[in-house]
Amino acid sequence: MEKVHGRTSGLKKNQIKRLSNLYRRRVPPEAALTNELARAMGELALEIGRGVSLLIDRRGRVLTVAVGDANETPIPPVPGEAAARLYGLRLVHTHQKPGGFSPNDLTTLFLNRLDAMVAFDVAARQGGRGAGSALEVGPAYLAFVAPGSADAEDWLVEGPMSLRDLEQLDVAERIRALEEELERELGAREVARTSAERAVLVGLVGKEGALEAEARMAELAELVRSAGATVAGSSLQQKSRPDPRTLVGEGKLQELVSSAFHEDADLLVFDRELSPAQAREIEAFTKLKVLDRTQVILDIFAQNARGREAQVQVELAQLHYQLPRLAGRGTAMSRLGGGIGTRGPGETKLEVDRRRIRDRIASLEAAVNDISRRRSETRKARTASDTPVVALVGYTNAGKSTLFNALAKADVVARDRLFETLRPTTREGWLPGLGAWGGKVVYTDTVGFIRDLPEELVNAFRATLEELHDADLLLHVVDAAAPGAPDRVDAVQRILDELKLEPPRLVVLNKADLADPLHLAGLAERYGAVAVSAATGAGLDELKAVLTRQLQRAGAAPAAEREPVAAWERATPAAAGRATALRRGLPARSGLDSMEA
Repeated sequence: MEKVHGRTSGLKKNQIKRLSNLYRRRVPPEAALTNELARAMGELALEIGRGVSLLIDRRGRVLTVAVGDANETPIPPVPGEAAARLYGLRLVHTHQKPGGFSPNDLTTLFLNRLDAMVAFDVAARQGGRGAGSALEVGPAYLAFVAPGSADAEDWLVEGPMSLRDLEQLDVAERIRALEEELERELGAREVARTSAERAVLVGLVGKEGALEAEARMAELAELVRSAGATVAGSSLQQKSRPDPRTLVGEGKLQELVSSAFHEDADLLVFDRELSPAQAREIEAFTKLKVLDRTQVILDIFAQNARGREAQVQVELAQLHYQLPRLAGRGTAMSRLGGGIGTRGPGETKLEVDRRRIRDRIASLEAAVNDISRRRSETRKARTASDTPVVALVGYTNAGKSTLFNALAKADVVARDRLFETLRPTTREGWLPGLGAWGGKVVYTDTVGFIRDLPEELVNAFRATLEELHDADLLLHVVDAAAPGAPDRVDAVQRILDELKLEPPRLVVLNKADLADPLHLAGLAERYGAVAVSAATGAGLDELKAVLTRQLQRAGAAPAAEREPVAAWERATPAAAGRATALRRGLPARSGLDSMEA
């Protein structure tokens, strides 16, 4: 006896046997359904008080019998290469409530690219349900996936009609014509498409408001492009309370699936971090690869990890993220599919069990501790030479590496790309007037920050971030031309505070040549900052003069006796800038060598 799927609990053995006998039925290839099969399904549906569904192939064979609604019928996953074509199966099911297709019916049709969907009403007359009652079958409804643009409906619905009219329709010919049209559309897409993944971005407008949500979406788009994908579309949803199961709700997921299909996208990227359960629910519903912001950031780190040290730390962060997501993992957790979220420098595959991942994490933790010890010894040697250290920190892609090259006359890779620098680079430089040390200074280029930096990365890169604790000065580099620069400053400040970094901070506004002059002046006054262009060299002499004065003040005595940072220098950035400027006899509006809180 072949298996009957769905909600079979509580059914009698003879009922299950009769349901299983439906596998023996045949439908003419050109017909959607026969009156005989419809009556057999209807009698069983009335008797058991539940819906009956059949999956039928193009040869008219019944491949699956299920009890329950259409969306409860198990449908094998659509092969990736056939996802835009028709599947070769039609779904026929009973309705005991009149009214045609439900939204779930049509979503099942569209998501699974079924050849067609048939629904027909069943009802009992006279004596009600059970033996001896008269069965009323019909009307019937027929639906197909619709070709065409995203402006149109995703399906074509016909009916109500009688079973006799339905039986006379040549469904096979309709399917052939539809498939030819879909093939033409697919061919046009393949000509236009590049090899890059195409992503639809998803965000929520919460308490922070629409402007903040739009800024986050713009940053997510930049992250996705840096990871190597193409942004095919985006969607913001006003939702004060995220749906605990799917974050955005099933109605929104249906819209996203439609958008992804019409934009030829194979990836959904969410701005919020998804719980393991949410990721599984969304993936099961949409049949698309699903990622969140953290996975995209981890993937960028994996792509940019050059050298053993960076690779160890990136792999550790990835495994910490993946460990709670192993159970029931779907497309996003499989390396077999490739693409964003599946890359990494380590040899361990994502499909290993928890025990092996924990063993690998322990090994990587030991390697990170070894990195930390080696870096600590290097810092001790540097401290013994009494050479001051300036560490460049800031938001990713603010131009830290370009400024580092300009100050230290170095040649580290500096590209307009997020998280280009992962491994700290240290070079000696020279500051005129820094007589106490013969003019020598050590500059350190560090990994960039981003708002809501994943905790996994902060923990994994602790050996790298320890460099910041021993710096004499933190040079906070800000992209003055970036939209929302103050928000980025605040994000970096929060991270520095969370790391409990004590060295004083100086803000430098980079890319001054690209910034609006009025906006630049406002930022300089707000943060008591120095404005420079690392690319053109403008303002570098002024910055070096400010650095010299700051380091002379910080290093006027041995480290243990250096003057502590005054309490007013831990006030707000604007207040600190004005106070420092006044203390040094400068006009408060210039704040050229003020310290940032």
